[in-house]
Amino acid sequence: MTQIVARHYARPAARKHLWTGIAMAVVALAFGIDQAAQWFAAHPMALTGLQASLFAGLATGLGAIPVLFMRRPTEHLMAPMLGLAGGMMLAASLFSLLVPAVQTVATSSAPLGLGIATALALLGGAAMMHWMDQRTEHSHVESVDSRRALPQVGLVVAAIALHNVPEGLAVGVAAASGVDHGMTLGIAIQNVPEGWIVASAMIALGAGPLRAALMALATGLVEPVGGLFGVIASTAAGAALPLTLAAAAGAMLWVVSHELIPASHRPGREAAGTAGLLAGFAVMTTLAVGL
Repeated sequence: MTQIVARHYARPAARKHLWTGIAMAVVALAFGIDQAAQWFAAHPMALTGLQASLFAGLATGLGAIPVLFMRRPTEHLMAPMLGLAGGMMLAASLFSLLVPAVQTVATSSAPLGLGIATALALLGGAAMMHWMDQRTEHSHVESVDSRRALPQVGLVVAAIALHNVPEGLAVGVAAASGVDHGMTLGIAIQNVPEGWIVASAMIALGAGPLRAALMALATGLVEPVGGLFGVIASTAAGAALPLTLAAAAGAMLWVVSHELIPASHRPGREAAGTAGLLAGFAVMTTLAVGL
């Protein structure tokens, strides 16, 4: 890329086209920002959903701070931490997504048809995550230390993205739909220990403490990307809102069942993982009732 730019500058005729292209890109970016600002001004709840997913994602960076002073969590500590995340995501998918979806279906003019469609949307959300998992080469952070050959950083980052996108999607959908019920705060809380685990894995892969913390923060910022899709879907859904809520719940449930529960319930750690899962569910229940 540097050589291409250098050749452009070496030829005055081509330099003019380069600056024209840059100017066009700047104008297009400014136009996109202006249109986005107008859209969010017309849909204030959508902006709330995007801000909620950003808040939840930034909590991952907050959780990464301990790696600047401490080592990776012990195997005994990782089990309840992963269980806690699983329990909170499980409860969030129920209280903030499925319950509002079912309530909306029950008061609709065609509860049977919409109920079947909502159930199919739930399965569709899980199927989407399974499809992405099968087609994205990745390596889970919790298994980094247990392998003789360490995976590439890119494979670990891909796994984190797969995990964070449905979280951001769910937070965006719930907040933009006005049915947050503590989901944003709950996901943010469970992202704190997750950030510590992610940053510790980056150190195991050879990154320095500061770089590992920044990389963990960067992976957390994947959540607003999912949140953006969530707020757009919830804003455009209208009468089909239960389908959007159910699809986000299906994606969350897939992550809990496929990744977090198996990781927290490895041989010898089942009791600690279960305790963490129940504690996470209890915390999320309290948030759902109190918020």
